[in-house]
Amino acid sequence: MTVTTSTADKVLKTAYLDVVSEYLNYGVNPFLAKIKKTSDNVWGKEIKKLVRMGYNNGVSAGTEDGVLPTADGQTYKEFTINLKNLYGTIEISDKAIRASQNKSGAFTNLLNDEIESLMNSANYNFSRMLFGDGNGTVGVIEIMGENAYKVTNLSNFKVGMKVMIYSKNQKGYIENGRIYTVTRTDEESQAISFDVSAEVDPDDVIVYPNAYGNELTGLKAIFDSSVTTLYGLKKSNNKDILPHVVENAGEISEMLIQRAIDNVEDTCGGKINFILCSSGVKRALIEHMSTYRRNLDMLELKGGYKTISFNGIPVVSDRFCPEGTMYLLNTDDFAIHQLCDWEWIEGDDGKILKQLNDKPVYRATLVKYAELLCSRPWAQIMISGITEA
Repeated sequence: MTVTTSTADKVLKTAYLDVVSEYLNYGVNPFLAKIKKTSDNVWGKEIKKLVRMGYNNGVSAGTEDGVLPTADGQTYKEFTINLKNLYGTIEISDKAIRASQNKSGAFTNLLNDEIESLMNSANYNFSRMLFGDGNGTVGVIEIMGENAYKVTNLSNFKVGMKVMIYSKNQKGYIENGRIYTVTRTDEESQAISFDVSAEVDPDDVIVYPNAYGNELTGLKAIFDSSVTTLYGLKKSNNKDILPHVVENAGEISEMLIQRAIDNVEDTCGGKINFILCSSGVKRALIEHMSTYRRNLDMLELKGGYKTISFNGIPVVSDRFCPEGTMYLLNTDDFAIHQLCDWEWIEGDDGKILKQLNDKPVYRATLVKYAELLCSRPWAQIMISGITEA
């Protein structure tokens, strides 16, 4: 078979789309795999979801000829949030296509490499988004030197990474959205360097290119008090939507975790069915449980993940979870609301691979318009300040 862009388009549609879509939905992260995907509550470019609040008094007992109970009007609040534009791209040079024109196996290997690279990128970025606030933050600048910037979350930075810098004071990207390349990371000083010096201020935010405010609304938006709004509502005016938070926990124990679970389940209903934590917290829990048990219970999750459990609840560690932190969640309260599932962007001519302007390179782009929403944030728990092992 002679390889052309037309045959490549056909292969991307028929052989790769389902595989890639399945991976992006269920193979990236065990928490993401547990969350349902739905087109419900999508209105144009927005998600609008009415959530029930409070208690209905319409159930009671009475006498044979007494007055029937009166049902109070149910209280609702409306969560509103814009759909986010999620993309994944692959690029193939014209030279590579021509070099493998009469070698279908070579071209298959070429596509496999590009798809694998896309999946690796998705694994990193979507896992990161689940713990963010939608602003695409990689780190925050603390101290400036001569093209050396001490930052938070140094582990998020990799040499060669492309970033922009967002100034909250200027309410925009510095230098008209210039893209900087990370050229050095220094573990000792917790600092990074760029390919060119940047005129920055403390608390400027380093983000992925054009990502500020455009990523999935993750757990930080729910639990972090510095995030002042949630799903279009001011937290200060809607304290009944706020989650349950335990701070300065110290040494981990089964009683600490169970008390938090009982508190929320007794007051809010629902069931905690998933625990997310940092690796150090997971090690601390294993160490604590091993003191009293000879064997740890193991669970296998959707996507092939294996992990320990706490009273039947899976405990999953994630590199993007903040240190000393454990989230106790009901995944039934979360959903990815989407306009459509992952699809290749096609031109008017139906082509997927499109030549870039003035470049001998073809690009194919996957897209999904979606957003993560928790319909009952008040029934979720965060325990912070846990001593790690």
